[in-house]
Parts: sequence; structure tokens; C-alpha cells
Amino acid sequence: MQAIPLSTGADLRALRPDSDTVVLCVNGGTGRIVPGTWSPTLEWLVERLAPRFPDAGFVQVRYRVKSWKRLPECIADGHAALDWLTVPRRVIMLGFSMGGAVSVSCADDPRVRDIIGLAPWFPEELPLPDLKGARVQIIHGSIDGWIPGVPGVRPSHSRGAIGRLRGAGAEVSYRLIRGAVHGLAVRPGSRLVTLPRARAWEMAVEHALQGAGAGGDQR
Repeated sequence: MQAIPLSTGADLRALRPDSDTVVLCVNGGTGRIVPGTWSPTLEWLVERLAPRFPDAGFVQVRYRVKSWKRLPECIADGHAALDWLTVPRRVIMLGFSMGGAVSVSCADDPRVRDIIGLAPWFPEELPLPDLKGARVQIIHGSIDGWIPGVPGVRPSHSRGAIGRLRGAGAEVSYRLIRGAVHGLAVRPGSRLVTLPRARAWEMAVEHALQGAGAGGDQR
């Protein structure tokens, strides 16, 4: 798919963006100030799940800069993608790692009522919008965590955010995937390589999308 520039300088790739419901996928970040990339985890998921949800659109965002040190800019890129989506009446945010913070921050758009966070990062200083009526589904790997040179988010972090999310009005569910690390896939070269328990992640996200009303083939 061809990259489409956004008003902020970020890019997106879109599959069926004129659908009534669109899944907006936002990536994680790093501690370094580096140019944005397409997320291997989200790319791997979209490739497998989009055919099972033929009535929904799937849009992936590439930030201008992929760093949690520039989180406000990444949030602005998420809002720019929402502004670009003029047709859909519903948007399901699918955020990986730092994309959890971006997804929640985008819930000030009235079309966003469902957020699916994959190993999501919710910094304590992040101001939460009014989440009354919103559903937040958190999915996390049981052995996720930061190790030297490899970013991660401990499951205790996302569990610790549940109270804050509920305090902002959200309905929150939590699912732990045993034996899973941070994400589903990496791209060491030109191809995607899956990480342990990727299939379990895939099934969990498929179930979450069905719960969020994205449809699906109901196999």
C-alpha cells in the first residue's frame, strides 16, 4: 500500500478507509529520537486479521518521530490520522506499547469508543480525556519487560493503570498471555519474524476486535 502523508508530516497506509468502522493502528516508540517506522507487530496483525473483518477498514500510522520522549508529537500524528478519516462513523484504536498512550489520548474524538492496548504504556503524567462510555481492552505478555537494548513494558504497569482508566470513566478488561514477550513480530531485515506466542496474540486481538464490534467471519 502506498504511504499517504498527513498534515503533521506523519504517514499512513490504508485498507478500506471508507468503511463504516475503521481500526486505527498506532505504533510504539523508543527512548531515542529516531524517524518513525511501520510497526512489525501491527503489520503482522493487519495482514492476518484484515481478511477476517471484511466490513472494517484498517489504517496504520507511521509517526514523524518514533520516541516516547516526543509523545505529544506522536499523539498529534494520531489525531491527524483521525482528521484524515472523514467517512467512518466508528474508530477502534489498536495501540501497541506507546501506542496505548496515543490511543487513549485520541479518545477525545467522539468516534473512538473502543481502545485495544497491546502491551500498552500509560505514563502516570499522561492526562486522560473523559472516557465515559469507552471500553479499554488490555492484552499483555506475561514475560514482557525492559532488558538492555530491548524496550518493553512490564505487565504490572498496564495492570497499575486500570484504576486510572476506570476513574476516567472507562470500562476496562485485562488479558494476560502466558509466555509472551513484548509484541508479536520484529523486522531484522526485509522480512517479518514472529516472536513467541504470536498465534495466541493473534487470537486474542481477533476476539478483542469482535468484542469491539468490528464484525469478523465468526469461524
